[in-house]
Amino acid sequence: MQDGAARRERVWDPALRIFHWSLAILVIANWLLGKLGPADMTLHFWLGYAVIALLAFRLVWGFVGPPSARFSRFLRGPRAVAAYVPEMMRRRPSRWPGHSPVGALAVVAMLAVLILQVTTGLFADPDDYINVGPLASQVSSDTSRMALRWHHRGADLILILVLLHWAVILFYRLWKREDLVRPMITGWKLVRRR
Repeated sequence: MQDGAARRERVWDPALRIFHWSLAILVIANWLLGKLGPADMTLHFWLGYAVIALLAFRLVWGFVGPPSARFSRFLRGPRAVAAYVPEMMRRRPSRWPGHSPVGALAVVAMLAVLILQVTTGLFADPDDYINVGPLASQVSSDTSRMALRWHHRGADLILILVLLHWAVILFYRLWKREDLVRPMITGWKLVRRR
């Protein structure tokens, strides 16, 4: 498709863009604190609470926000995903309005993993009497240890998803010659004419 067959359209609203960049900063900072941070994880906890607030916002915004933010608009069925995969490999911009069908699955995967991550963090107890999740006393010690194991695994999974996200952005930029970053900053994107 030629750029002449595309038009500039407002795709991402300011609240969604602020959410995206805030979440990116908090997730990276919290991952670094979790892997490399001090023994006292107080800042890790506070950043985790901020991630919970952002996730709660995104879930609500997915139902009441503008159309491009709504899950009902960007989640597609298996046929749409299967049809998009060959298009994704073509060396031309997709100009998809909002998230592509594959991109929507990536959004859902990231949100699901982050929800799992913050939930396990709330119940985790590493037995160091310092970094105990605020809800660890509400469950058995076996459950809090299991939450801690899943929290560590979740951190690795988040790293994989973030690296995949960056790789796809580079793939789109270099292979498809489509900039996915600028629209998440400005809100505007070239999209296919409908």
